[in-house]
Amino acid sequence: MTGYYKFSILLLAMAVLGACKKMDDVTVTISPDESATSAQSAAEFVLSAEAQLRELGQEAERAAWVYSNFITGDTEQLAATANRKFTAGQVELAVAAAQFNDVADIDDDTRRKLDMLRSGIVIPAPGDAAKMAEQSEIGTKMGGMYGKGEYCYADETCLDLGHLSDIMAESRDPNALLEVWNGWRQIAPPMKELYARQVELANEGASELGFADLGTMWRSAYDMPPEDFPGELDRLWGEVKPLYEALHCHVRAKLGEQYGTDLVAQDGPIPAHLLGNMWAQDWSNIFSLVAPTETVPGYDLSTILKDRGFEAIDMVRIGEAFFSSLGFEKLPETFWERSLFVKPQDRDVVCHASAWNVDEKEDLRIKMCIKVNAENFKVIHHELGHNYYQRAYNKESYLYRGSANDGFHEAVGDTISLSITPGYLQKIGLLENVPDASGDIALLMKRALEGIAFLPFGLVVDQWRWKVFAGEVGPEGYNDLWWHLREKYQGVKAPNERPADAFDPGAKYHIPANTPYTRYFLARILQFQFHRSLCEIAGNEGPVHRCSIYGNKQAGKRLNAMLEMGRSQPWPVELEALTGQRNMDATAILDYFEPLMAWLDEQNQGRQCGW
Repeated sequence: MTGYYKFSILLLAMAVLGACKKMDDVTVTISPDESATSAQSAAEFVLSAEAQLRELGQEAERAAWVYSNFITGDTEQLAATANRKFTAGQVELAVAAAQFNDVADIDDDTRRKLDMLRSGIVIPAPGDAAKMAEQSEIGTKMGGMYGKGEYCYADETCLDLGHLSDIMAESRDPNALLEVWNGWRQIAPPMKELYARQVELANEGASELGFADLGTMWRSAYDMPPEDFPGELDRLWGEVKPLYEALHCHVRAKLGEQYGTDLVAQDGPIPAHLLGNMWAQDWSNIFSLVAPTETVPGYDLSTILKDRGFEAIDMVRIGEAFFSSLGFEKLPETFWERSLFVKPQDRDVVCHASAWNVDEKEDLRIKMCIKVNAENFKVIHHELGHNYYQRAYNKESYLYRGSANDGFHEAVGDTISLSITPGYLQKIGLLENVPDASGDIALLMKRALEGIAFLPFGLVVDQWRWKVFAGEVGPEGYNDLWWHLREKYQGVKAPNERPADAFDPGAKYHIPANTPYTRYFLARILQFQFHRSLCEIAGNEGPVHRCSIYGNKQAGKRLNAMLEMGRSQPWPVELEALTGQRNMDATAILDYFEPLMAWLDEQNQGRQCGW
């Protein structure tokens, strides 16, 4: 999964920094009077805070960039130091903002910003300086463990995550897949104790800010009572669950044909190592095993890119051209000078794709270890969506430089990727002719294996964390809970008995990175809702799955109008500005995949579905 969010130890999403006193070697001058009770003092406090946020944030942002691109003991320490200052500022300012909780007559804008200051910290640290430093060091250490992670075979050949993922994608040997699946998870057990301690510290920090636990704090950021948010997720999941269950049924049947029903029982969960992805969150790599036999996509984008001799930077240029066709300005020259497109051969880097705006103005960058294939072609369009969003809202006040809710930021790039249609590829010269509708089921199957297969996983990661944060399970039960939820929502199971010390959640980037994950589930919902609306704005008259907004300036203008709002309004207001709807609506997914659902229902006749 991609995203513009960095390791949370250095995270600046909804950045909230500041402090009331001297921290380490940084003096922050924000000092609200402890007896302050007026609306005027609240407004002055917010104004003063925002004036210093950017300067304080850039140190941590630049340290994060250097650490992610040069993973060494020295950069780890520099990043930890910068983050410690960052976190101290966040905590102090959040506590200061809480002084105004009961002040009457505060205007809506100031109140909104005060709430952001109080609840926008991803991983709040306790006020105690020693505990704050401990938390920062834990986060940095886990980030390094993940970034440097590899699996070494018996012959001492060692492979990093990128190479291991290639094997997961390409191999059809169940034993080889099992070894790689188990091998990558060996990086995680050393994180378990660290993670448990981090939970304790983060919960203590959340408590000091007035929240029951960290999960409650995260759920408070959605312009609704935190206790209502899980119900909203359940509503959306209920709308798309029938499509997922139909896809699961078909995929399980085809895997049973490939590997035998002894390995893939036709009435239970699917073994996780057989789905073409290290975390079984994206099934697109097994397309050849489950594809409809009576129809083909008509082209292979990966082959086209390789045959044309494309390099990483060429693919990024095409992504930029998409946004230019919508009326967006070209990326600055510094983007091309400072971004990382190809994995260096001489050092460890965090290859997880991310998008950055280092100076909160025009210092836009992406960091990827790009491979010339169809998947990375889409990821590039996705990451650039973050960059153009970052640029669009950079004129807002500092606290409003973010997305309407965290799902919006992910959804923008995902929306653009939905416009990578055969028609789009033909317009930019990668296809000579647009295949007829006979290949649509195959194309929709590819999309479903990527997007629909992901939906329950998008729920599980935070469902697991919220229970951990709430104290419903301790470290001894971490792994059992993880697989209970994976089976419940995904219909996916561990392929073997897990060791007593296993910490399989830690083998997923976003757990040691402490990146909230529900945003990705919301993004999957929102991207189709955005796409349907943008296609209507563009005057599309055909099936929505064949629509591309490439070249439509009206759609681009409407999209940019929402992006420029940043986080200045509650997300229903900003959603309405683009779609005319104030509620997230998963029916757009059903509209998009309607032909595939009909086909799956036919295929699944006589099969026992469910698990």
